[in-house]
Amino acid sequence: MSGRAQYLRMRLKQAAAAFMAILFGPLTSAAVQPSARTADVVSVRLISAEQYANTVSAVFGPVPTDSVRLPPMRRTEGLTSVGAGTAVVTPGTLSRFDAMARQIADAVLAPERRAVVMPCRPKSEHASDPACARRFFAQFGPYLFRRPLEKAELDTYARVASEAADAIKDFYPGLSLALAGMLSSPKFIYVTERLESDPLHPGQRRLDGWSRASRLSLLIWDAGPDAELLRAAGKGELHTATGLSRQVERMLASKRVEAGVRAFFSDMLMLDSYEVLTKDPVIYPAFTLRVAGDAREQVLRMVVDHLLVRNGDYRELFTTRHIFLNGDLATIYRIPVPFPEGWQPYELPASTDRAGLLNQVGFLAVNSHAGRSSPTRRGRALRELLLCQKVPDPPPNVDFSIIEDPNAKFLTARDRLRAHSSDPTCAGCHRLTDPIGLAMEKFDGAGQFRTTEKGAALDTSGDLDGAKFADANGLGQALHDSAKARSCLVRRTYSYGLGRPLDKTDNPDLKQLEKQFADEGYRFPALLRSIATSPDFFALGATAAPSSQLAGG
Repeated sequence: MSGRAQYLRMRLKQAAAAFMAILFGPLTSAAVQPSARTADVVSVRLISAEQYANTVSAVFGPVPTDSVRLPPMRRTEGLTSVGAGTAVVTPGTLSRFDAMARQIADAVLAPERRAVVMPCRPKSEHASDPACARRFFAQFGPYLFRRPLEKAELDTYARVASEAADAIKDFYPGLSLALAGMLSSPKFIYVTERLESDPLHPGQRRLDGWSRASRLSLLIWDAGPDAELLRAAGKGELHTATGLSRQVERMLASKRVEAGVRAFFSDMLMLDSYEVLTKDPVIYPAFTLRVAGDAREQVLRMVVDHLLVRNGDYRELFTTRHIFLNGDLATIYRIPVPFPEGWQPYELPASTDRAGLLNQVGFLAVNSHAGRSSPTRRGRALRELLLCQKVPDPPPNVDFSIIEDPNAKFLTARDRLRAHSSDPTCAGCHRLTDPIGLAMEKFDGAGQFRTTEKGAALDTSGDLDGAKFADANGLGQALHDSAKARSCLVRRTYSYGLGRPLDKTDNPDLKQLEKQFADEGYRFPALLRSIATSPDFFALGATAAPSSQLAGG
């Protein structure tokens, strides 16, 4: 590294330490809401890594966002998007945010991209230009903060960029430093919903237009509002039924709705667990880390194709034979090779025992052990993810020896579980999980088809809350017909959009949404429309007291 480069790095580091303090201030919850009274803030939640990346890409175009890493969020009522309301960013985490933001800011303002993103050219590249810096932040800041920048905020970012540029004698690194501050600001990484006076009802309060715009865009696009949505928010159009409907229809017609659908089902189906899915390589040599990632993508491709491209009936996700495969997954599915390169649509033969979401490799493998299947895990996942039913954790002193002993006299999982669940402390939960989990026993721990276990024929019959079936496909049909499954989807989607747990006061809203969902033929875009245009989606009863915060202070 040259002496000049070392000098510039040192000066930039010194400038950064000083300027970050200016941009952030004290690391407390007040940093999230610097310009509003606490009483005006009704909810605060951390955005997800996908929302961060989607917003940056929508604002600045395609820039590398692989470095985006946010703190893990607690899964609350089945959703990390609900747990985001209690997420905490520590000072140590904030330093990682800073490094991540600087990397992205440098990519945004790379020499080859400046002609695309810059609204002006500096008078000199070797000195500050406050006016040009101000124009830059005035143009892009509202998309990141999901509202117009206040004059003081705009002044601060322009000043930081100018002082940094003067310190290192280079306009663009100075601008990049200030942009990094914006990309790691609590005002960007936290979604803060605020109240305003309701002119139609004197003395009452309502969600302001910017909060409504954010709620809509995060639900439908999994990103911040675009220019048109911000314009509508500023004009008050989102407070009218006509204006709201116009924006929702526009957003649902956009290709960006795919990102929103992928994000919701990733959360609902816990697809983040696929990222750490491993199998015993001796028992399942074909199941690699790459296969685990492909299994996640397979689920999302099927969901997007069925619900968006085909505008299909949600219930048919559990019975469809139309899936997507690539070469690695074709091996797991034992489909003759060579398989065409890349992702391909594939129709499973009607004669196979595999159909629908439950019988895809991902669901079967992630809800199994490293070296064997698990009817209990699969049954629990079905109830918790798809029926919104909580299955209690096993007591700490449960004896699993019968299940785990490879030399036990029991050949099949049904035999082992029958013996294990004879313990009264286990029987209750196993009655919930095993009759449905055993239906998937013709698929091993890697999701590969089999007809026997240890030479013994497999009995895959069972029942789902009284609906009897003979095999996994019958289970899929029972789930297709289940009113609880349809109700669960509505509940999860509504809670996801609100970013908070639901309670009994939401029951009337849910019943109305369920009826509309049925009337529309169980189409998911129609459900998004019903939620987004419902007055209850923006009612003050649908907000929670702010609980997210920055730690420290």
